[in-house]
Amino acid sequence: MDVGIATALTDRAMSPDHLARAVEERGFASLYLPEHTHLPLRQDLPPALVEGVHLDDYRRSFDPMVALAAAAAVTGRIRLGTGVLLVAQHDPVVLAKQLASLDVLSRGRLTLGVGYGWNRAEAEDHRVDFSRRRAIAHEKLACMNALWRDHPAEFHGEHVDLPPCWSYPKPVQESGIPILIGAAAGEQLFSAIAEHADGWMPIGGTGIRGALPVLREAMEKVGRDPATLRVVPFGIIPDKGKMDYYESLGVREVTVRLPSGSAAEMLGALDRFTAFLD
Repeated sequence: MDVGIATALTDRAMSPDHLARAVEERGFASLYLPEHTHLPLRQDLPPALVEGVHLDDYRRSFDPMVALAAAAAVTGRIRLGTGVLLVAQHDPVVLAKQLASLDVLSRGRLTLGVGYGWNRAEAEDHRVDFSRRRAIAHEKLACMNALWRDHPAEFHGEHVDLPPCWSYPKPVQESGIPILIGAAAGEQLFSAIAEHADGWMPIGGTGIRGALPVLREAMEKVGRDPATLRVVPFGIIPDKGKMDYYESLGVREVTVRLPSGSAAEMLGALDRFTAFLD
């Protein structure tokens, strides 16, 4: 089972290029970075600050695509992922170009982890109807997949309408950029994964055993092979019992939560986490 790192880097923390190099040198499989474009004053606190996450991680986070580009330039093996990108808040044509470019420049190492977002004020500042953010995100994912796949590409939906166009570069990964959706378990989510994504990122890694049969059934309903499903427990606080449990479920990748901080603090935590590498 591969072990990756999930962390919220800020301009006051260790730089993304130095962290990525350290992650790769220690034998971890992946590095995932989150997204918040801003934290509106009218909603200054997230719903819960979990262990290892600080308020400044929301206020001061780097743009994940820029930070991952810096990481790609100094690494050659680890996968580079967003965890999670708030896709409803983006122009899908621009985002498709950015992500395809990053996949090319990283030589096919990109994973796109997406979410729907909890911050109503943040979404509304991007002119996103918060109550419809899931449907908006799904259409934008479908549009991006068309841009990555088709020559020429077009997409027509309720929230996105794109006439035929050329868009390059295309991702270099043969089956496209893997898409994982990070959200709470439920039939609605699993239907969305089966329709628009390649797998699930259960935040904190809870509820997997009971959810797996339902998720596999959702894949089968749309004619997809459940064996291709990826489930990546995301941002967990690791211990041996958890890691053995995930491996017993057939999980092939898990990401552990690395608190943001100084280089000395983050490198020390990385060194401790190497105990969970195979």
